Amino acid sequence: MELAGYGSAEMGGHERIRFLKDLDTEVAGRHVLVVDEVVDTGLTLHYLCRALGLRRPESLAAAVLFDRPYRRLVDDLPVRHVGFTIPDEFYAGYGFDLDERWRNLPDLHLVERSPALRACVA
Repeated sequence: MELAGYGSAEMGGHERIRFLKDLDTEVAGRHVLVVDEVVDTGLTLHYLCRALGLRRPESLAAAVLFDRPYRRLVDDLPVRHVGFTIPDEFYAGYGFDLDERWRNLPDLHLVERSPALRACVA
């Protein structure tokens, strides 16, 4: 599956989520594990889990590499496996990007908060 989130709940708006690609197989009666890179507010994962729950899986759980539980806006998420709980900072590299840059770095870097610099630091 592929979802896209846009808008911002933090800015007083509402995050909107849409499916870009749906599943190719049925999940009814099957154990489903959602794997995601990061769970933040939980809005996207909550939307996805509600949509999958309507398809009647045997079980539904999530595994995330990074978790930011202190930013959560949704409480009832099935996050069962967490790689790391991280602070409220932005990272780039190892597949994570900032404005489509630094995704190809071989490791994670903390992105400086200064918009003028937009530089990665180790």
